[in-house]
Parts: sequence; structure tokens; C-alpha cells
Amino acid sequence: MPYATIVVPAFNAALTLADTLASLQAQTFRDLEIVVVDDGSTDETAQIAADHARADRRLRLVQQNNRGLAGARNSGIAHASGAVIGFCDADDRWLPQKMAVHVDHLEAMADVGLSYSGSALIDTAGNRLWHAQRPRLFDVSSAHVFKRNPVGNGSSAVLRRAALEDIAWRPRFDCRRNWVFDETFRQSEDIECWLRLCLATDWSVQGVPGLLTEYRVSAGGLSARTEAQLASWERMVAKLRPLNPGFFDRHEPAARAYQLRYLARRACSSGDGDKARDYAARAFATSRRPLIEEPMRSLTTWAAAQALSRLGETPRRFARAALSTSKVKS
Repeated sequence: MPYATIVVPAFNAALTLADTLASLQAQTFRDLEIVVVDDGSTDETAQIAADHARADRRLRLVQQNNRGLAGARNSGIAHASGAVIGFCDADDRWLPQKMAVHVDHLEAMADVGLSYSGSALIDTAGNRLWHAQRPRLFDVSSAHVFKRNPVGNGSSAVLRRAALEDIAWRPRFDCRRNWVFDETFRQSEDIECWLRLCLATDWSVQGVPGLLTEYRVSAGGLSARTEAQLASWERMVAKLRPLNPGFFDRHEPAARAYQLRYLARRACSSGDGDKARDYAARAFATSRRPLIEEPMRSLTTWAAAQALSRLGETPRRFARAALSTSKVKS
């Protein structure tokens, strides 16, 4: 049995999947398997994965009807053999040492259930951008996960199988495999999972130094579904609140303000000044904690939103240069 598994959820990823798989096959930690879950693709995704599987016996292809990103990850977990399970979306990349670093981290820290790293951002061609996700790595509390999600993205996390099993459940209508990620969420499924791990178990969350993940961003995804993302985030709060009502009473206003600020930055990056200004105003009206805890980032967001709203396209280059970009995946 391989010690580690990398789950690759893939939906219509023919343009990037080969690049992703090459980065995973180049891992310096060799005792691993790669499980590609073709989530009902209509392009050449399955063929590309099958070609790689013929050339590398460590790689397996699982095919299913489309169930979304959470459903693809759950199927990958169900087919995984490893005691350690990492996730890499089919348009992202891992640096060669990533799995080795996380395995060492989890072996050294018996209480850590979720290990993660920072991420460099790359463009659609795979070139590195100036921006990077450099999250908090140590002394990470449930409040930090709720407010700022230091894990950052779904391709950064590597978890113990035991931690995943501790938060797994099986809905009555799914007789084939457990759920770890909630498949009723099409957005916010990763932060919902990480926060549920924090609130429902004793496992801790901790990062490792370095930008070990390369996270692909695209201009076309910047403005997509911000209101849907906010609605999904609010549904996550409603779902998890019964686990610890006192926790949400203390931290929900600040976490909501951070979420609104994040959406303001996304709106700025996509050039929607009016929406950016609205999100920024709502953020600061909800809680002043982001302004107190991260004054520079908060003020930069507010200034970019105001300038873009008043001047239209003129300051868009400034806004995109000043703010980190993000993406939404189907």
C-alpha cells in the first residue's frame, strides 16, 4: 500500500491536466499513488489521465457522473489507499518537494490533522505572477480558520486519513461511499470542511514554510458568482453554528467582514467598481476587526474600490496590481 495519496478532481481539464500530473509524478516522495477523478468531463480529460496511467503504475483513473468538486474529492478519498491524503485540483501544480515536506510535518507533529503551505499564483499559461498566498502557519485557531482560511485553496491541503475519517458521514441516499466534503456545496466546500474539522475534532491545523503549491488564476473567473459565493458562505455558517453557538457569537461578525472584504477585492480585480464599493462598505459596517487587524490590506481594498467605482476603467490596472487575484472552480 502506498503511504500517501494525491487526489486530483478533474472536470473538463484537458488544457491543464497533463501539466498538473507531471508535477505530481515528479514528487521527491515516491511512496505515493495519484487518483484522478474524472467528474463527468466532456473533453479529453479521461483520455489524458488514462494515457498517464499506462505510463505510470502509481496513477489510477476513476470516472463518475458530474458531482461537483466536493463529490470528486469524496470519490478520490474513497479510492485512496494512503494514510496521508493530499488534494491537487487539475489546473494547479505542486512543487517537487511538497508531499515530502508534509509527510515529515505530520510525522513530527502527532496532533496536526491538516497540513498546508503557501501558494504561488500562476497565470493560464503557467507563468508565475507577482502575487502569492502567504498565510499564517503557526498557532492557528478555529477563529483564524473561520476568519481568514489560512489553508488558502483546495490544492494546498494534505491531511491524515484518520482526520478525514473523524469528520466523515454517509447520507441516507448515498449507499456507495462516505462524504468528507459536503456535496450540497458548490462553493465554500473546502472552508466548510476545514472549519468542521476544527470545531468537531481535536485535530489541529498547521502550515509549513514555503510556496509549495502553484495556484492557477484566470481573468475569466475573477467576477464569477460573488453573490453565490456569499450565499454559500452564509449557508456554511448556518450549518455549522449548532456545533458551537458560542464560537459563532464571538467570531461571526468579524469573519463576515473578512468575507465581504475578500469579495470586494475580487470585484476590484474583475473591474466591477460598484460591486467592489458595496462589498467594502458592507464589510466595514459589519465589523472593524479587519481594519484593526489588517489595516494596510483593508485600506488598500477600500481605496481601490472607491477609485474603480468613481473612475471606471481608468484605475483598473492599479486595482489589479494592488490586490491579489482569485478564482472560482466548477
